[in-house]
Amino acid sequence: MAIATTMRPLVSLALPEKGATRLATQLLLAIAGTLLLTLSAKAKVVLGPVDISLQTLAVLLIASAFGLRLGVATLLLYMAEGAMGFPVFQGTPEKGIGLAYMVGPTGGYLAGFVVMAAIVGWAADRGWDRHPVKLFSAMLAAEIVMMAMGFAWLALLIGAEKSWQFGVVPFIVGDLIKVALAASLVPAVWSLLPKRP
Repeated sequence: MAIATTMRPLVSLALPEKGATRLATQLLLAIAGTLLLTLSAKAKVVLGPVDISLQTLAVLLIASAFGLRLGVATLLLYMAEGAMGFPVFQGTPEKGIGLAYMVGPTGGYLAGFVVMAAIVGWAADRGWDRHPVKLFSAMLAAEIVMMAMGFAWLALLIGAEKSWQFGVVPFIVGDLIKVALAASLVPAVWSLLPKRP
């Protein structure tokens, strides 16, 4: 039986080996990740029920650089900030805040971001972040799952046809570009670093 080997994600190069310093560094990285997510959410093009932003790109980059545990922890911290009423989401505060916003039209996408981070982080932990084709395939799978979750939740609110029209179709090309960009950037960073024994 084959055993999946775990490799170290990109962020591991900046982490102390153990102790309180490692934990503090991870906490600072998670907070920095939530700031990046907030900035990427606010860089948006208004479309309707769901707007276009750079958030998908930010989630992909965070997950591939941080790995599964820290990537998912960062997304959960971001969700917790939003649930507490901080204006971190795309449409906050103008479209509501806190849990009320999170169960609105973008709720499925928000939950999908956490799953997206888990899929891409899992792949990064296995060294896929060093290979553009492998990383692209993991990111594409994560993108499809996130979009499916967003579509399903939005369909409950506005119906399947409108959900497809407003919640999926306008994002297909842009999100494919973001996946390709993220899948190219992270391996490119790895290629610039000195080889480790």
